[in-house]
Amino acid sequence: TATAVAGAHLARSERLSPVVGAFARLTPDLALQRAADLDDAVARGGSDAPLLGVPCPVKDLNPVAGVGWEAGSAAMRGTVADVDDDIVGWLAAAGTVMTGKTATPEFGLPCYTEPDGAPPARTPWDLRRSAGGSSGGAAAAVATGLAPIAHGSDGGGSIRIPASACGLVGLKASRGRVSTGRLR
Repeated sequence: TATAVAGAHLARSERLSPVVGAFARLTPDLALQRAADLDDAVARGGSDAPLLGVPCPVKDLNPVAGVGWEAGSAAMRGTVADVDDDIVGWLAAAGTVMTGKTATPEFGLPCYTEPDGAPPARTPWDLRRSAGGSSGGAAAAVATGLAPIAHGSDGGGSIRIPASACGLVGLKASRGRVSTGRLR
């Protein structure tokens, strides 16, 4: 079930995220409720969502309503988003389960992920080495098995650098292929 999958990924994330610096925050209550809702939908006759029940954390540069949103910056500490960014809604419509917000460097600017006041994102293959940035938390999460996929963004290598540092494939869609959404 989606609930069992979400629970397993959350348990692994609680245990290993501090080691690799993958998450800015986990959202277990939201994730388990979302997974239960998806399981109920399936029991009532199904859903044709292509990513039904797949755990997919969201990078902490993108707001999720009711969830802390700090963009790796002490200046934003304690900020809680009022609305979802469009990509959050698109991922939900595809059937994903957001297990948390992945770490990012301050405002996504550096090519390494060392958020203020939080552990740096590290590649699980060698914890002495950076996971890159700015989607370093997302790459560390996927490479460590904390999620099968993760949301990332890339203006100058922010998906590609962490993917290469963590031994993953990172997809940066061609400009214009994915909408920048209404909040941009």
